[in-house]
Amino acid sequence: MGPIYSFLDLLDMLRRRALLILVVTCLGSLIGLAFAAQQAHEYESSVVIQVTQPQIADDLAKSTVDGSSARRIQLIEQRLMARGTLLEIVEQFGIYSGLALRPSETVDLMRQSIAITGVAAAREGFADDGTISVLTITARMSTPELAQQVANEFAKRTIDLSTQSRIEQARETLQFFAEKERALAEALSRMEEQIAAYRDANDLTLPGGVELRRNEVAQINETLLVLARDQIALRRAADQAAANDRPATARRKIAEFNDQMASLDEQMALLATRKDELENSLQTSPQVERQLGAFARQMEQLQGEHNQIIQRRNEAEVGFRLENSSQSERLTIIETAPVPDYPVTGGRKRLVLMGVMGSFVVSIAIAFVMELMQPVLRTAEQIERETGLVPVAVIPELTTEAPRRSWLSFLRGRKRGTARV
Repeated sequence: MGPIYSFLDLLDMLRRRALLILVVTCLGSLIGLAFAAQQAHEYESSVVIQVTQPQIADDLAKSTVDGSSARRIQLIEQRLMARGTLLEIVEQFGIYSGLALRPSETVDLMRQSIAITGVAAAREGFADDGTISVLTITARMSTPELAQQVANEFAKRTIDLSTQSRIEQARETLQFFAEKERALAEALSRMEEQIAAYRDANDLTLPGGVELRRNEVAQINETLLVLARDQIALRRAADQAAANDRPATARRKIAEFNDQMASLDEQMALLATRKDELENSLQTSPQVERQLGAFARQMEQLQGEHNQIIQRRNEAEVGFRLENSSQSERLTIIETAPVPDYPVTGGRKRLVLMGVMGSFVVSIAIAFVMELMQPVLRTAEQIERETGLVPVAVIPELTTEAPRRSWLSFLRGRKRGTARV
């Protein structure tokens, strides 16, 4: 059975519980005032950084730094939010110097106070290349000057890290291709030495040695054929001299013919020996040719790789010069961090007002709960509503005290009485 059924009952409850409502409201207001007094103001300052496109088009001179600007900025943000970097900045500017905080708590507060946001560049067609056009760094600190200094420091470190990372990547790329070029040059030199040693071992000091040997064998065969013809002619001449000439003349001519035959035999023996040597060497020539072909293929492959590496090394050198001279993609501050004029945290007056309103609502709720805990019928209307019986008379409560003419008489409400049915 509830005591509040009408607006008059509500007003009656407010009059009877006015003292409770006043006390609770005052206590809540004091608590809200104390809480608002303890709240410190915070200020925000932001730096706007523009991602500037390369001064030289990629078609003319391409940078060797790969990846989208969004990914590079994400890596930079991770390095900025590292524990060591944040503690270094805190020590540099004396942030949270008046608070007894552990390093982990300090790092957490700094990560909550710094915000890095990027704005994607306009798309070209339907493809999203992950390009960032504007980067905003916001710092929230206890004083305006500190917020400005921290925001500018983070912007400076962001630009330095971006430049340093791009130069390091271009330098490492150039160093890689330069080392690869030196390794291929050394491999080519060793291959040339190996081929020269193999030619010396197989008596192939000059290119085309096999063909020269074959030509020499052919010439020896022709010479042997000519010598054989000469021998035949000498034999015929000796036979004719023995048959037609006088014996003394025949013996003289036959002796001359024998000397010429001996000379021809020596020549033919020498040529035959040379022919056998050449033929023996030509028997191993297919293996030699196969090995020389393998050497040639390896030389061609190494030379192709060497030429390709030289081209890439030239491109890497151009990219390194672009990064070193700041002619490629770079970060530029277009809006420095200003000194904030107003705090971003809620005003103390608003906190106090919210405390007063909240306390008043709580006091009303407490008064209503107390009314529910003490359901008393105080008026004839309540008796008629709850029991269905109409009171015959209402006898007011008589008191011997002198009537009080003050504001408390209003707070006491209507005079309590006893109703008779």
